[in-house]
Parts: sequence; structure tokens; C-alpha cells
Amino acid sequence: MSMFCFQCEQTARGKGCDVMGVCGKDADTAALQDLILFQTKGAGFLANEIRKAGGKTEAADLYAIEALFTTVTNVNFDTIRLKEIIYRGESVIKALKEELQKLNPDSLKDLPEAASFTPAQSDEKLLEQAHGKNIPSSHPSEDIRSLQQLLTFGLKGMAAYTDHANILGKTDDTVFAFFHKALSYLSRQNPDSNELIALIMECGQTNITAMSILDEAHTTRFGHPVPAKVSTSWLEGPAIVISGHDLLDLEELLKQTEGTGVNVYTHGEMLPAHGYPALRKYSHLAGHFGTAWQNQQKEFDGAPAAFLFTTNCIQKPRESYFSQVFTTGLVGFPGVAHVKNRDFSAVINKAKELGGLPAKEGITLTTGFGRNAVLGVADKVIEAVRNGAIKHFFLVGGCDGAKAGRNYYTDFVEKSPRDTVVLTLACGKYRFNHLDLGDIGGIPRLLDIGQCNDAYSAVKIAQALADAFNCGINDLPLSLVLSWYEQKAVVILLSLLYLGVKNIRLGPSLPAFISPNILSFLVQNFGIRPIGKSAQEDLEEILGKEAAV
Repeated sequence: MSMFCFQCEQTARGKGCDVMGVCGKDADTAALQDLILFQTKGAGFLANEIRKAGGKTEAADLYAIEALFTTVTNVNFDTIRLKEIIYRGESVIKALKEELQKLNPDSLKDLPEAASFTPAQSDEKLLEQAHGKNIPSSHPSEDIRSLQQLLTFGLKGMAAYTDHANILGKTDDTVFAFFHKALSYLSRQNPDSNELIALIMECGQTNITAMSILDEAHTTRFGHPVPAKVSTSWLEGPAIVISGHDLLDLEELLKQTEGTGVNVYTHGEMLPAHGYPALRKYSHLAGHFGTAWQNQQKEFDGAPAAFLFTTNCIQKPRESYFSQVFTTGLVGFPGVAHVKNRDFSAVINKAKELGGLPAKEGITLTTGFGRNAVLGVADKVIEAVRNGAIKHFFLVGGCDGAKAGRNYYTDFVEKSPRDTVVLTLACGKYRFNHLDLGDIGGIPRLLDIGQCNDAYSAVKIAQALADAFNCGINDLPLSLVLSWYEQKAVVILLSLLYLGVKNIRLGPSLPAFISPNILSFLVQNFGIRPIGKSAQEDLEEILGKEAAV
């Protein structure tokens, strides 16, 4: 059966995957994810009605974020586990209806289709239902459909950040309330463009709250990041490589491997973990393995290590290392062993069974420049700006990917003048974090703020600089040059738009789900533009405009 998916930057032909996902998901996987999203809108409608009647929605709160996060790109390819989420959704919706019957039975009289849906019990019939939901929206207006998808993908991204915080025991009821409000609206048959735009802006606003909670969860549990030098060398001996974003998974893995002779290496978005005091104290946190997520098939091939995926980063494992791969949390891939309840004994045993990595020389990377570290030297930064030593700041960050055009970001950073500072975060930094850019008066020219989960740090740094110079963020000598791949990047963009940040350069290509009219709206109101063909030309335009001012 056919599929349709255009939620990531690499979508086929820049329009949409309709046979097989560029990410590797097949039509059945895509359809089941579409059905989960459809079902989540129904649960959102019911939960929103319960909240309006003064009721509680705890079960629906957790279900919403986990279901949405499951459908983010490169999280779960396992149809068996996707079906489990659908049947869990059925139970949640049944309970919500029972609660609403007590509080306001009138709300049950005219339910949207998503709230009255019942999944079939046979695999064949369930897949038929799922494939019937593979069209994002049947609304006749392309612009309405575009706004619906922008809000939907923003919710998916925010679900990831909310889930990370929830795992660490940090929540905010206003965030859950917005999920249900927005999902409820997405279940409407006749949405209004102005109302959708308002919800999109509110999504950006709510995501700032979600990310601030995640920041608090990380810093409370693991301490504030401090600058750290991280080796990419291999130590001889058994090894586990942990990928993704979940720091609690890493902490538990470090505890369980302590004293076992097994070394733990970070991969991809786990690199910033080396900056957290509570994690770097483990001597067997040996270093960092490989580069960005899209290179894993090549970099893992032939390496005698166990590989653990904690969030959205997994690709189809090659046969050569398939049996060495494990997933945990919401991550899943057919045939790959799944770890439950953070019992990593099977992963540890596999690492020992493989014998271990050989010794191998690498390079040194730096990370750990979170808001506390940067603002701790804010006086030096401010003075360097005032005396002209620092002329401009660039935030060059976001997602990495395999699509052609991403070398632009390497060129941009390489060619940035020596009197400029580059802030970066997320896996887009692997395009240039191996470069030695030197420093300005002891301030490194390249500052790795952390994961995409640490975007709140970047916002706080920008706001602090604006306060110090008594101006707005748009008045700072600061330019944002962003790369995107999936839905977490989408919601960060919405947060920046809510904050009024303008003139963002975005690449390597613009989202396929944005219609020409909505793109025009974003350009006219926020100055969003695609990155240019030449990094040098963009640099000259940015710095030339600043000089003209």
C-alpha cells in the first residue's frame, strides 16, 4: 500500500515520501504512525473537554507525549510496538469518555471522528484502518493544510522535550493543557487560519516553558555543564556506545557498568553529556565514538562494541552489527533487542562477549558551554564586544543529515572572521566541531552549548546579552544560521518566532509542508529566508549589513 510522509527535511524529491520513507520506514510503519497521530487527536479532544469541566487527565497527559514522540522521525520502526500504542490509546480514550460522562455528558453527543474511533483487533483490518489515515488532511485549502502540519510537527517536537523532562520527574500542567487544546483543535473539520496561526505561536511559547523545565531537570539532576575536552580515541577493552539524548539512560548505564571493565562512549547527541559533573565523574565514561547520527552505518560497521539507542537517532542496522544493537525507551526497530526498565545487563554482556575495541588514536572535541558557563564569563564577553575584539556572534546549529548541501555549514564556520564567535548546539555541529577556530582573549571562538535539548541555554544567553546592552535580541550583533531535519527543530523555530527573532537563515532546504502563501507570511513577518548557495556571500551580506548600520 502507498504512504505519504513529508515531516523531515530529507523527504523524497522535496515533496513527500510515497513508497518508502527516506528514513527507512515502510508503508505499514508510516500508516500505523499516522493512525497513532489520528487517535491522539481524539484523546486530546476528550481531555480538553474534561479539563474545561474541571477534571483531571493524568493518563492522557503521558499518553499524548509518548504517542507523539513515537511518531517523530527515526524513533520507532517496530510495527508490533506501534500497535501496542494504538491499543493503549483505545484504553485511554475509553477512560476519558467515562470520566467525561460524569462531568459533562453533553460533550459526548457530537464527537469528532478521532474521538469515536475503535481500532480493529486483527492485524489485517488494523492496517486497513491505518492506511485510510495516511493523508495528512482532507481540507481543500493548501494553506490550512500547511498550518495544520506546522502545528502538528511542532507538537511532536515539544512532546520529545516534555517526555525527557517527565522522565526526570519534572512536569508543568500548562504544557499538558496546551497539548490537549491543540490536539482538540486539530480534530476540527473546519479550522480557521487565524486561529491556527495563534495556536502555532502559542506552541512556540509553550515550548519555551517545556524546555525551561527540561533545563531545570538536567541541571538539578546532573549539575550545570562545565567546559570539557572529550577524546575520540578508543581505549582497548569492552565497550558500549550510547546514542540519543536521554541522560538518565546514560547515568543508569554508567552505574551498572562501574567496576565491570566496560568502557562507555557517547555517540551523536550524547556528546554534551561529558560536560555534566554528575556524569563526567565516572572514570569509565571513556570518550566519544563517531560523528553525527547519519554516519552510524559506516562508523559502527566492524566495531566490536555494543550500541544502545535511547531516542530518535536510529537507522536500520547493517547485518554486520545488527546483533550488537539495543534500543530502550520509545525507540524500536524490528528484530532489535529492546531493553525495559533500564536493565542494561544484556547490553553489558554483549559488550564483554565481543571482546572489546582495539586501542585507536583520535582527536579532541570540546563541549559544555551551557548558559551557566557562558554567562559566568559574560563580563569578558561584553567587554570584548565593547572594545571591538568581538564584532559578531553566529548561532550555527540544528540537525545534521545526509542530504547534499550541508557542507554549507562547514564553509560558513571555516570562513567566519577571526573577530566573530560561533555558538552551536545539536548534531549540526559535527559539520565543523573538529575545527580549531582559536580564541578571542581567552574566549573560545567555537562554543558548543549542547544538545538540541539545550536550546533553552542559547535563548537565555541571547536574552542576557540583550539585557546587558539594553536592546532587543534583534538589535544584537547576532545572526542565526540554522539547519533542520526533524520535528524538534520545527518547534524550536516556532519558539524563536514567538520570541520575535527575525532574519533567521534556514537550510539546507525549506520544509515541504510549508505552502507558498504560508512561506510568504513567514518571510514578511519574520524575515525567514533560505540559506544561500554560497556561505561566503551570506557572510558578506550579514556582516556588510551590520557595518552599514
